[in-house]
Amino acid sequence: MTHPARAPSVWSPRRLARVLDHSVLSPVHTEQEVFRGCRMVRELGVRTIIVKPSYLRLAVRLLEGAPVHIGTVIGFPHGGETVRMKAAQIREMRAAGAVEFDVVINIGAMREGRERVVAREVEAAVAAARGGLVKVIIETGYLDDEQKVRAARLAAAAGAHFVKTSTGYGLRGATVEDVRLLRDALPLTVGVKASGGIKTLEETLRLLEAGAARIGTSSTRAIMEAALERQPVHA
Repeated sequence: MTHPARAPSVWSPRRLARVLDHSVLSPVHTEQEVFRGCRMVRELGVRTIIVKPSYLRLAVRLLEGAPVHIGTVIGFPHGGETVRMKAAQIREMRAAGAVEFDVVINIGAMREGRERVVAREVEAAVAAARGGLVKVIIETGYLDDEQKVRAARLAAAAGAHFVKTSTGYGLRGATVEDVRLLRDALPLTVGVKASGGIKTLEETLRLLEAGAARIGTSSTRAIMEAALERQPVHA
């Protein structure tokens, strides 16, 4: 799997929809939000919906036959579970129909230099996913630039398909600077997912231009409506 180093400067709404991961991850989201989210991603042609593990089977049922990837989060949002716990959750969710897994690293271990812990959990996640896409969340708001680069490269070496900036529940969300830093640190075979606080088309385009290959957002409809009004969309 390969990913572009930099996004194209012109986006059709259809192409834009295929780089969006619609998130239904708020602590207060109910089944109704999952119903609405599934209906919307089908309607708009969005690539992926990301739901909490407890709603994974519901999303799989609602999107049966639709060209939408269904993903979930692991170790979300703090990453404090053990390697075995994260791997077990991935295996359960894979069996239930998930094909994408956004996995939070052990942030504390990364901050104190216990890099082997991070490498082991990413390796275990990739093995447990059995061909599913693994996006490793490093939570950039808690790391300095050197730690971000180290975490990204550890994830890539351990087999991650994407490195993701943020959960949206940390100190801050995605920034253009972090996306550029990660893109420059990673091989082209590993993508960057920008996530956390992305609410507008303008923010989305800036992050794509900086090198993101996926955008995680709960503001999918607003972004797509803006894109449809402005098509073709110039970054």
